[in-house]
Amino acid sequence: MEEVALKGVHRIEVRDDRGDPDEAVLEIRYRKIRVLPPIGKQKQYPPLNLTVIHAEERGTPNRRKKIQWKLITDLSVQSRAEAIEKLQWYAMRWKIEVYHKILKSGCRAEESKLTTAQRLTNLIAVFCILSWRVFWLTMLNRSAPDAPATIALTEDEIAILDQLVKDRHSPRRKTLAHYVIKIARLGGYLARAHDPPPGNTVMWRGVSRLADIMLGAAVARENCG
Repeated sequence: MEEVALKGVHRIEVRDDRGDPDEAVLEIRYRKIRVLPPIGKQKQYPPLNLTVIHAEERGTPNRRKKIQWKLITDLSVQSRAEAIEKLQWYAMRWKIEVYHKILKSGCRAEESKLTTAQRLTNLIAVFCILSWRVFWLTMLNRSAPDAPATIALTEDEIAILDQLVKDRHSPRRKTLAHYVIKIARLGGYLARAHDPPPGNTVMWRGVSRLADIMLGAAVARENCG
């Protein structure tokens, strides 16, 4: 890749070792390669036409490791824009892995013992929505903590949270962060002054408990009616 001419630059937002926002300027190079199958298997497998994308950060950052990505893909990379597109997909890898962790460890999708493919498909569809909501709440709280709580929660959810988790002090504004912390406290979050924002694990536990309570309340109303 050192022989490949620079195809362009791309700026991305990152965080340093302290969690502070930073900007990185990546030099982008890409080149097509042809990969042959192992000797002895060339009759079974065809050669692969791939593209190597190399993104290396300019300069040396002070409080984090230098970014140097080397990607190999069989997708089309004919321009700088297509190379940046593949880099943006790769940058989402951590979020995708966390989402699947919630799906597998939180929802325990792999432990379901359904007997038909259709039932399993329906269950996983519901789990995907639940996992997305847990992950979305966690990330939204970090990017827009001062947003109104109604951006993510219903009036019933807010009212139940106010009953379940009492305020330790009277807040000036009942923001999204205020209610996300209440959900996290249902899942075991201690909410001490220097604690980091709630993570996906305590959020999953809190959302699960909130859902159980709301389901129980709905059943009780139905029986009373």
